[in-house]
Amino acid sequence: MSERFKAPRGFRDFPPEVMILRRSVMSKVVSVFERYGFDPLDTPVLEYWETLAGKYGEEAEGKLIWRFTDSWSGREYALRYDLTVPLARFIASRRDIPLPFKRYHIGPVWRHEEPQRGRYREFYQCDADIVGSPYPEADAEILNLTVDLLRELGFSNFKVRVNDRRLLSGVFEEELGIGNPLPVYRVIDKLDKIGLEGVRGGLLKLGLGDQIVERILSIAELRGPIESLEPICSRYSLNQRVREACTHLGKTFNLLDRPEYIYFDMSLVRGLDYYTGPILEAVLDKPSVGSVAGGGRYDNLIGLFTGTQVPATGVSLGIERIIDAGLELGILNIDKKTVTEVQVIVLDWSLLEYAWSITRKLREAGLKVRIDLARSSEEAQRRKARRLNIPILAFIGRTELETSTLTIYNTITSERTTVKLEDASETIKKMLKTIPN
Repeated sequence: MSERFKAPRGFRDFPPEVMILRRSVMSKVVSVFERYGFDPLDTPVLEYWETLAGKYGEEAEGKLIWRFTDSWSGREYALRYDLTVPLARFIASRRDIPLPFKRYHIGPVWRHEEPQRGRYREFYQCDADIVGSPYPEADAEILNLTVDLLRELGFSNFKVRVNDRRLLSGVFEEELGIGNPLPVYRVIDKLDKIGLEGVRGGLLKLGLGDQIVERILSIAELRGPIESLEPICSRYSLNQRVREACTHLGKTFNLLDRPEYIYFDMSLVRGLDYYTGPILEAVLDKPSVGSVAGGGRYDNLIGLFTGTQVPATGVSLGIERIIDAGLELGILNIDKKTVTEVQVIVLDWSLLEYAWSITRKLREAGLKVRIDLARSSEEAQRRKARRLNIPILAFIGRTELETSTLTIYNTITSERTTVKLEDASETIKKMLKTIPN
């Protein structure tokens, strides 16, 4: 490919076979969202810069958000960084929405970061959020939804890691006396990537003494099934923030549909500043593509717009990593090259108008039908259909015209049949039902 015509780094073109797969995956995601009673919502891809400023933290706002000044108005704009802050703005602008409000949103977001495997500058997020409920059952529903999403997409070897921001602040800030815990959190969050010794080295570089580093490591290593929450709750039972977190997580865990997928992990931090309570991150055992879903409770975010606290919790599924991982595991494939179900093969181009009318009738019956627009030979028409793996060929020649019939060929089973025109659509539909998706 000529460099002149390549998409910018971190941006991608999606040919039909890839778009067919992406639409199929997103369709499954939507089906799970709607099964849980979430309704669709969309927001603009552009936001005023002041809408996003102060919501994400120094790194995101200083390096990762695509922002620019409009040359006509002088106003600063930004491409949306995620789908959560736009939701908060939407809620703030619509005081008439009954709460709790459950919405899902599937759309592109943009981040100005270095492209790498599973990480792009433009990518799609699939979000589901519950606004207006401070209760553990809202967080339990988000966890159950996350597990069902991954199972619906064909994954079975995964974990949903869970922690609580109140646990982090109660232990590290209040109990260990760390005045500025954010650098410590960033190092701890890399435990799975750099290992225990890497974390120890990172903490020592922050100027922390050996004793405090060892205490931090002993806490960060607390992870495992949901019962692993108990030791830290017992150890810091007099700390109010820890008690609040343990009570909330305990009630949440009691409502899990499939607790075997949920793991408590004290090293889980999540980078965005707006999280206030339970946080979650879903990771696959294999392949190693990083987190495929993440989220948590953000009770203060909407209040930054309204001045009044509105509780909220949610999850975001990373569709790009899901697809990359699914392809690597063989759960997903890009074998389907077209949505077309039927290729009309015209044997005699003097019958174009008749073939055109038959094509229209098949489409009116709800079938996805192509007819050759280059007046190609029969062999060329069949070759094109074969290249696209179109399952059904419908032949139209003078015999079919004179007998008001259609000759139908199933390319998968090699079954050939000739039927009356009035029966053609139903015959094709029955054939299609026997063909694997």
